[in-house]
Amino acid sequence: MNPHSPPAAQCPPGAHTSPSEAPLPIHGPEFDADPHATYRRLRLQGPIAPVEIAPGVYGYLAVTYRAVVHLLRNSPKLFAKDPTTNWEALRDGRVPADSPARMMMQPRDNALWKDGEEHLRLRGAITSALARVDTYAVTDAVARIADQLVDTFSAAGEADLVGQYADPLSMLTVIDLFSCPPELGERIVHAVTRLFAAGPDAADANADLESACLDLVRLKRDRPGRDIVTYLVQTGLGDEELVQTLLLVFGAAAPPAGKHIARGVQRYLTDERFSGSVHTGIRPVAAALEEVLWDDPPVANYCPLYAQGTQRIDHVLVEPGYPILCSFAAANRDPELAVAPDERVGNRAHLAFSAGPHACPAPGLARVISETAVERLLDRLTGLSLAIDADRIPPLPGTFLAGPAALPVRFQPHAPLAPAGK
Repeated sequence: MNPHSPPAAQCPPGAHTSPSEAPLPIHGPEFDADPHATYRRLRLQGPIAPVEIAPGVYGYLAVTYRAVVHLLRNSPKLFAKDPTTNWEALRDGRVPADSPARMMMQPRDNALWKDGEEHLRLRGAITSALARVDTYAVTDAVARIADQLVDTFSAAGEADLVGQYADPLSMLTVIDLFSCPPELGERIVHAVTRLFAAGPDAADANADLESACLDLVRLKRDRPGRDIVTYLVQTGLGDEELVQTLLLVFGAAAPPAGKHIARGVQRYLTDERFSGSVHTGIRPVAAALEEVLWDDPPVANYCPLYAQGTQRIDHVLVEPGYPILCSFAAANRDPELAVAPDERVGNRAHLAFSAGPHACPAPGLARVISETAVERLLDRLTGLSLAIDADRIPPLPGTFLAGPAALPVRFQPHAPLAPAGK
């Protein structure tokens, strides 16, 4: 190597000669307890560094704002999305079938994993369907679902706002957008919950989810309605494309929204700046939730990309054949970022919704869901406070999503709005 060449990030498993040189894991108890400690250690290596994504699964993680933007804005010319031919370990059968990384990063026949014209065609179907969604109707639906969920625990005076509110609300909202019959909705929610738990039955959960989505597609072909599934059917996509597109829409909308809602409520309950300002009417819920997107984006690490030949990112060479994850959580807190925390009010330059050709197609709709959910909860629960010390709120384990795993709270008990059984 030319002595003046930039260093290469040693990604291939086996390139390290001792355990101390092994890529840092972005999974496991130590990472889950304090992921930003791992991001800080990785930044010392460079803007992008080799990591162990899951046991035995290696790749890179981009941890600076500049590196993540460079990756996203140069896709697909320099960094492709399609793992089919670009992910060497997957192509060679070296990614375990039950690996949580495989379930989240394997190729699917939808817009997320395509490049070029195929990506434009499949993404165009999603954007045209979402453009037909009535935002006011979504607001009403979220408020109705929120009331139904609060009614289930309002008399108890205590609840876990992750398991009993944020997570089910986001899933039920997407099911409502799909205009999905209750039985099919329950199948989809159950399968998605198992899939994102990344447990040993993740492959079975994925099969169950695909089966339920196919049944929904066939139902909408026979009985179209005013819903996203019908709008997608009307774009001319085939059944398999529709199934995989529904998986993409559900996965991109429901779990991240649940984590955003939960983190937003947590921020109110643990940060006097927000609880005080909101209660005095100085700052709206939307402003507080936007700060959560800066500090703790619900999708912490994702958007896998693959270098097209050896690429240079700042002073680091990146090799082809390995997934490169974008750390939105690390990039938003990059110390080199020019935007100071007190200058973020009204600033949406964060990367919580990604960027470039694969950016979230509906950030406005996502904000409507989260804001309505948090506002409705604060309206309904008087005397809301944490039931445990703030430092005992358990973090959600895992590489891709971030948020509290549980949020035990107390409040003044009160009767539900709707009679039982309604």
